[in-house]
Amino acid sequence: MSRKAKVLPKLNAKGIRELSDSELIAILRAADELIMAGGRTLLSRILKGSRERKVLDLKLDLCPSYGYYHELTYAEILKRIDYAITKGYLAIDYLGRLPVLTFTAAGWEIEQNTYSDELLMKLRQLAIGPVQTTDIEFLKGKNRSLIMMLLDKIEDGKDNKLLSVLEEWRKTDYKKVRNRISEVIQSLESPKETVEKT
Repeated sequence: MSRKAKVLPKLNAKGIRELSDSELIAILRAADELIMAGGRTLLSRILKGSRERKVLDLKLDLCPSYGYYHELTYAEILKRIDYAITKGYLAIDYLGRLPVLTFTAAGWEIEQNTYSDELLMKLRQLAIGPVQTTDIEFLKGKNRSLIMMLLDKIEDGKDNKLLSVLEEWRKTDYKKVRNRISEVIQSLESPKETVEKT
C-alpha cells in the first residue's frame, strides 16, 4: 500500500506588491485563531466575514479581524494571505496530510504585540468594576511569551488601576507567571523614584 504524498498548496500573490501594516496585522490576528488547525481557505473566510456554518460553529466570527476584507473577493483575499506566506510571516505545516498555517518568528513577533495590546485593553475594562478570579481565567494557558509581554506592558504603563486585576490573576496562574505578576505588583506599588538634587 503506497502512502499519498503531502501536496503543497500553490501560492499566488500575483499583483500584490506590499501589504499595509494594518493589513498584515489583520491577517496575522485572524491566522492566530487557526494555527496548526486550519489553512488558507478558512483564514480567507474569517477575513471575508463569511457566515458559513463552520466559521460560526468555531466562533471565528468573534475574531477582531473578522470581515476585515469584506469588500474583496476570496481570490483577492487569498493573494494577500499568500503574500504574507511568501514574505515569511506565515508558513504552511501539516496536520497529517492537511496543510495548516503556522507563524514564523517574524509573524509571531507582530501578532504577539497585537494580541498583548488586545489583552491589555480587556484587562483595563475589567479593572473598571469589581474583579473576580473567574474573570481572569481566560489568560491561563496562553502562550508564555505573550503573557510575559503583556506583563511587561502593564509594568511599563505604571497603571495602578490594574492592581486589583493583577491580584486576582496571581491567584489563578502557574508559578512562573505568578512570580512575574508579583514583581509587576511590587513595581506598581512602589513610589516613583525621585531624583536627588545635587
